[in-house]
Amino acid sequence: MTNEHAMWLPDEVSRAVRGRSIAVIGDGMLLDTVRAEAERAGMTTARPGDRADLTIVPAAQAGTAWEEPLDLDGLGPEGFVHTQRDGRAVVVYGGASGALYGWFDHLRRSLHESGDGTDRCEPRHPLRMLDHWDNVSIHPVMGQVERGYAGGSIFYEDGRVRADLSRVARYARLLASVGINRVAINNVNVGRREALLLTEDLGEVVRIADLFRPWGIRTHLAVSFAAPLTIGGLDTADPLDEDVASWWEDAATAVYARIPDFGGFLVKADSEGQPGPYAYGRDHADGANMLARALAPHGGLVHWRAFVYNHRQDWRDRSTDRARAAFDTFAPLDGRFDDNVVLQVKFGPVDFQTREPVSPVIPAMAHTKVALELQVTQEYTGQQRHAVYLAPQWREVLDFAPFGPDAAPLSDIVQGGMAAVSNVGDDAFWTGHPLAQANLYAYGRLTWDPALDPRAILDEWIALTFGDDEAARRGIRSILDDSWRTYESYTAPLGVGFMVSPLRGHYGPDVDGYEYSPWGTYHFADRDGVGVDRTVATGTGYAGQYPEPWARTYESLETVPDELVLFFHHVPYGHRLHSGATVIQHIYDTHFAGVERVDEMAATWDDLRGHVPDDVHDRVRERFVEQRRSAREWRDQINTYFFRKSGVTDERGREIY
Repeated sequence: MTNEHAMWLPDEVSRAVRGRSIAVIGDGMLLDTVRAEAERAGMTTARPGDRADLTIVPAAQAGTAWEEPLDLDGLGPEGFVHTQRDGRAVVVYGGASGALYGWFDHLRRSLHESGDGTDRCEPRHPLRMLDHWDNVSIHPVMGQVERGYAGGSIFYEDGRVRADLSRVARYARLLASVGINRVAINNVNVGRREALLLTEDLGEVVRIADLFRPWGIRTHLAVSFAAPLTIGGLDTADPLDEDVASWWEDAATAVYARIPDFGGFLVKADSEGQPGPYAYGRDHADGANMLARALAPHGGLVHWRAFVYNHRQDWRDRSTDRARAAFDTFAPLDGRFDDNVVLQVKFGPVDFQTREPVSPVIPAMAHTKVALELQVTQEYTGQQRHAVYLAPQWREVLDFAPFGPDAAPLSDIVQGGMAAVSNVGDDAFWTGHPLAQANLYAYGRLTWDPALDPRAILDEWIALTFGDDEAARRGIRSILDDSWRTYESYTAPLGVGFMVSPLRGHYGPDVDGYEYSPWGTYHFADRDGVGVDRTVATGTGYAGQYPEPWARTYESLETVPDELVLFFHHVPYGHRLHSGATVIQHIYDTHFAGVERVDEMAATWDDLRGHVPDDVHDRVRERFVEQRRSAREWRDQINTYFFRKSGVTDERGREIY
């Protein structure tokens, strides 16, 4: 593709090490990748016996490259130790993947004077996955990429795998640079055409896997639970049927014969029309374990999504609560899943909202491998038309301590790693909005180390992407640093969620768009108040799904955090928040303030003309035109709706329609 943006690996990054010497000790595909990267960067190969500026060496031979002892005990296959003194650096790796990650770590350090010292680096999560919701054929409703905001698929074109997959190879390099090691290449809503990737089109999957492999990335497929029935010629997909189990065993064997490092299956079952074990009177442990046993002899995993709920809900029934569904479904099954099943749980109980509480399913599954699922693509956060940096939100989720402030954070509890919905497409800027690249970068970095500061990650991404221009660094950081909270301020208030347009694919405001629908995403606004009563005492009981102290915290209006008050309680418009403002005045104030902040962000970007590439500046400026328009639409619809519902005027006398 012409004029394709390099994201965070432009030539300037390689120039930081150009002309220096390197010695790469070891053999194998990933070590060859490191050598090719060094050659690409313009490094020279050290001669035998010479001391290189950078030596990459296995732990067993560390003493040959560095005289002083290093802490290498238990260094895992993806881990490395980076040590540097007097301009000379050594990367000691535990396995070939560690050599690759150590190389990219050294590149990041080379952009600035990192100083002498030694750092041991190992990923916190062994499974660091991206899910692509890409369709082989263009779906009449979901398009080429479901929830895709950056053009078509990088994998598929004209109803088949692309003939030219060179962009996939470049994508694999970018993912490896931030530590992603697994990719699912098709939509979890598996259509009949996409189901054939497992069988008739397996040779095309081999081509994609061959491009990911040199970068330490394993390929996964989303599969349809009903595949034995729809493409396998059987008359059932019952997970306890022996013929069904045999069909999946044969399918798995065929895949591993062609792709020995195949990662496994990703499954969405019994959710939003996707088939599952409920059709046969079975539960989700029955379904997941059947697939897991087909994969187990080959070392494969089943990522089984916990996104299961009734999407044909009666809005008149206030006792039904979509937020309860995943816990009610999966908590009774804890301990019944096989070891190679990973239960993939959305970070919140509803659907990737700008603000919602952390899902209680995660702490409830003490005897199950759980993966935290995030959404890098901005379905409910501006769809890559708005500049919204999501790492601060993710860091809050990762820091949440389900069993109390002195207990382990969520990042230590999710033993199945992390997964997220990807945000790239065939757009020249990969993510549509150039600043949305920061979210993909930050996701990778947080999967490796969830304790990283989102601001530090942002500064790192800016330096890698735009160089050392101080005006660019200050300006972009000013725009993105608090952009998630800015977006929250002018959209759905105080954790109530949704209020988005169903007719525009969840983009833009429609306060009652889902209010009388079967989807279970309600706000229950009336003349007296707003919010969903999820208390145990008088509501749906959802608050009681949490362990203490959170069950007690969320149950009470005295202790529930302001930002979640409408998620857990139906309150009068005059209810006074901990901030001191009433609910209705908070709605007015934040929506006016949000628009003002977007205007400031757009003006800051205008001032960066000449400090960033012209094509980047033009695209982002175009997106800010839309963000400013949309923010005003959100402000005016939300404020007008609640003014007309409540009859309470803005105490500051601003215009509300």
